[in-house]
Amino acid sequence: MENVLTQSHTHFCLALNPNSRGSKSRNSSVFTKPFAKFTSLTTRIGHASFDPLPPLTDSVSDSKHTTLLVETYHVHNSLRNLLAKLEKEDSCPLHILSEDGDWSKDHFWAVVRFLKKASRFTEILQVFDMWKNIETSRINELNYNKIISLLCEEGMMEGALSALQEMKIQGLKPSLDTYNPIIHGLSREDTETYDGLIRAYGKFQMYDEMGKCVKKMELDGCSPDHVTYNILIQEYAQGGLLQRMEKLYQRMLSKRMQLQSSTLVAMLDAYAIFGIVEKMEKFYRKLLNSKTCLEDDLIRKLAEVYIKSYMFSRLEDLGLELRSAFGESDLVWCLRLLSYACLLSRKGMDIIVREMQDAKARLNVTIANIIMLAYMKMRDFKHLRIFLSQLPIYGVKPDIITIGILFDAERIGFDGSGALETWRRMGYLYRIVEMKTDSLVLTAFGKGHFLKSYEEVYSSLHPQDREKSWTYYDLIALLSKHIGTKDCMKPK
Repeated sequence: MENVLTQSHTHFCLALNPNSRGSKSRNSSVFTKPFAKFTSLTTRIGHASFDPLPPLTDSVSDSKHTTLLVETYHVHNSLRNLLAKLEKEDSCPLHILSEDGDWSKDHFWAVVRFLKKASRFTEILQVFDMWKNIETSRINELNYNKIISLLCEEGMMEGALSALQEMKIQGLKPSLDTYNPIIHGLSREDTETYDGLIRAYGKFQMYDEMGKCVKKMELDGCSPDHVTYNILIQEYAQGGLLQRMEKLYQRMLSKRMQLQSSTLVAMLDAYAIFGIVEKMEKFYRKLLNSKTCLEDDLIRKLAEVYIKSYMFSRLEDLGLELRSAFGESDLVWCLRLLSYACLLSRKGMDIIVREMQDAKARLNVTIANIIMLAYMKMRDFKHLRIFLSQLPIYGVKPDIITIGILFDAERIGFDGSGALETWRRMGYLYRIVEMKTDSLVLTAFGKGHFLKSYEEVYSSLHPQDREKSWTYYDLIALLSKHIGTKDCMKPK
């Protein structure tokens, strides 16, 4: 028995030893070349009589390897089919995803790479939005960061910012990995890298990073110049960081650096937002003396500070100063008239109206509503009725504020049926509801009962009902249906 085993063992060793005599012919018959013709069943049985069985572990390993190869083949095959669909003319990845039901992570990112290569960037966000909604676990910071980074690399900053906003809506907290590609993408849009980075950091209110950027400039031997300081002050002003803003402003003054008018405007805007009257007026004077044209919205902010501070006479001063610097405008007349209307000065209002007539300035709905609101506050129904009757003569069509004045006056005893009937006959009540009155009028006098009631009822409507085109007739009927016109006219 021992000899038999020994001989078998020796023969086994020889069969596997390529250096043994006759091994070449023996091995060539056992280990066939790939794709060679299969041997007959008799031959395989004959070989099996002297060839050993492979170990069990090798069989399991080969089985797993074969399974992996099959799976890999199917994955590559399905991916190849998917890319073939995308390569077709007028292909729609959203439609393909809808037909497929879902894609694996690898398939999705392969589609993204394909769209990127084809410069179909707008479709990337659309596909990502659809794919992530199929499985909510895909709504994560990692996936958003990859999409944002990819878009930033291609300069698609609008898409990247849209993805960032969507990320916040989903309740995800952007990290530095999220912001950095956006910031550097935005900085590439600026001719000066450091200044571009500072603006980008300011855009996302990353003010500490702005400070670090300035320090890095100094370490790199690039001292901040007047351009950089102006940018910093503007960003701090927009962020409401008044102490940092003022510190840099003083530094610029001490270094005799040039202050841009846009920087002074930003500082004026910041002081107006915070209602700091003294500093607001200081920078307003600087801009006025430099003949820098101020936007109407900024002028309104200054006026709102005066109104909320009950400094109504300053509205007249503001109007006169702007007229002297830049000439007459509807806003200038509005400011001057509001100054006296808020003080309930009939004499002052008459003076402004006569000046308008002398200047041949057109009477608009803002001016008309200011006068009527003052008459209503004074309960001067006689002048209110006369003025209402003159509106058609001046070609003034009522807006929602005018309608509100009429009904609010009805609540305190005024009879506005005549004016309402005139508007109905002239077709004014069948026009689409609009507000053409300057917003400063609401700041000064408030919304009134009618307008508040309208907003309350309108907000309770079904979204589809809100989308319809509302006329003044519809508006009055709506309030009549829900709370009754008589109830609208009476104080609670």
